[in-house]
Amino acid sequence: MALSRFEYVKQFEQEEKLLPNSWIVVRIDGKGFHRFCNVHSFSKPNDLDALQLMNLAGMTVLQEFNEIAIGYGQSDEYSFVFRREASVYQRRRDKLVSYVASLFTSAYMFHWKRIFNGRSIAMRYPPSFDARAVLYPTDENLRDYLSWRQADVHVNNLYNTTFWNLVASGLSNSDAEKRLQGTLASDKNEILFSQFGINYNNEPIIYRKGTILLPKSVVSSEGKKQRLIVPIFEDLISDAFWAKHPEILDKKAKTDELYDLGENEAQPVVRYQLEMQERRKAGMNKSETGNRLLATDHS
Repeated sequence: MALSRFEYVKQFEQEEKLLPNSWIVVRIDGKGFHRFCNVHSFSKPNDLDALQLMNLAGMTVLQEFNEIAIGYGQSDEYSFVFRREASVYQRRRDKLVSYVASLFTSAYMFHWKRIFNGRSIAMRYPPSFDARAVLYPTDENLRDYLSWRQADVHVNNLYNTTFWNLVASGLSNSDAEKRLQGTLASDKNEILFSQFGINYNNEPIIYRKGTILLPKSVVSSEGKKQRLIVPIFEDLISDAFWAKHPEILDKKAKTDELYDLGENEAQPVVRYQLEMQERRKAGMNKSETGNRLLATDHS
């Protein structure tokens, strides 16, 4: 690019590089999502389709960055954990945060029809997400961060499940809030069970635990081995989770064992990836067939 007398303005640009040898967590949060959910008639207290859409957007981010060790999503937020040694964008905060936020948002919009066409819900206006990058110096700090987010799922979902059942029973929003004011988790569980016959522990685990996204080598029901971003619904606060998935903290850990998809093969995130792989194979086969025909014609 030719130099000009105006180029001096570049010196006003300041780069902030994230400290090396530390975990980078980029957390996406929905902006004004209370209104967005109401306008688009999302079910309360949980809309499974909306959560699956978030998971598809999260999957897109993991596919883009091979330095992400784990993704974790709940409600209108998603956390992406970049490895200690990650060098993406030379660890420039502004580049990393802005790209993850824009990619997540565009993926959310891209997958909207796939999820909501069956309910005939058109997007009324575009969603927006903000993002921040936070550094965690130790493995313990990182585990505590993810545990904090999963504990947040439980606290919020238990409250919301109780609140919206009270509203559905005839209470106004303000009366339901007063009914729950000062209650403990045990009190909410008792309300759900005694008044509505709901055992909270039997609620879908995606509502109670959120969604963990991990890159895994898997074998499908058809016996095909492949690498996929897999949605996992487990308690990540326990030591057992980290022993089961050692590659999160140590990418050199042996991960030769194939992950059994089980029922998760029916998850939209998995179905989408398998569908895209089949489309790519079909396209490659079509291309190979065309090349053979061309070769035959030329001969």
